Amino acid sequence: MFRFIQILGIFFAFTFLFSAYTKWISPGHFEITLMDQNLADTRIFAAYLTRFIIGLELALGLSLLLPFYRRMLLRIAMLMIVMFTLHLLYMVSLGDTENGGCFGELIALSPLESVAKNLILLLMAAILYKKSRFQKRAPKTVMILSFFFLVIPWVQLPIQDYDSFVFNDYSHFEKVGRVDLTAGDKLLGIFNLDCEHCQEAASKLANWEREKKKKIPLYALYFKQGSKTVAEFEGQTQSTFPYAFIDDKTFFELIGSSPPRIYYLKKGEVQAYWDKEFIKNIQNSGIELK
Repeated sequence: MFRFIQILGIFFAFTFLFSAYTKWISPGHFEITLMDQNLADTRIFAAYLTRFIIGLELALGLSLLLPFYRRMLLRIAMLMIVMFTLHLLYMVSLGDTENGGCFGELIALSPLESVAKNLILLLMAAILYKKSRFQKRAPKTVMILSFFFLVIPWVQLPIQDYDSFVFNDYSHFEKVGRVDLTAGDKLLGIFNLDCEHCQEAASKLANWEREKKKKIPLYALYFKQGSKTVAEFEGQTQSTFPYAFIDDKTFFELIGSSPPRIYYLKKGEVQAYWDKEFIKNIQNSGIELK
């Protein structure tokens, strides 16, 4: 029984560490999730909250591996789980089925799936709390170490100036849901659904994507001027790009003299854009394939 409790305690602690890790590698996605779930009203506040949560999960997970203040830490852990579970239940009541963000982009869980996961964690925490009888006073080094892990996300994950990003407002694309355009290398195409040049370019890009075992993520911003639908555009071009719609004012601000135009983004910053010979320019740009 003692060995079982030990293993359970390690697994419980590593759940918090793993949760922190998944948010660490894609903080922008979690920031967008917090905004969508009305936990943050601006991207900057979401960035602050994300780093606080990562630090808290890191410090809590590491502290739970040590034989100090175990019951107090378990109470904090259970309180966190209960608070997030209540919020997730609220999201379920609103009909939200997107990734709840518990494990970032690495493991996509719907709010309902996250609730089920949290109930299991609460049961584990209750068992551990019942069996954790002894309290030991933590040495100062342990307290300092916990504070270090609480602070380290703020140092290692600097907050970006999101206001400087041209495409900061686009964080949802049909087919894939939440997308963080401020992370990694991405291509963003500006297309008019009724434009023949756009249809030709989309067809060539889609064919090129199919030929690649590894491909650069390409997202589309569609402007609908006439009667052509996205389904008709995709059928004609054999393309399946994740997409969002833009209005006429934005469309004409983003293209040159005529569409289409492809933007190359690196960590949200525009590195280059092209109005022709897209595949050749992409290949010559040295973009790392995903």
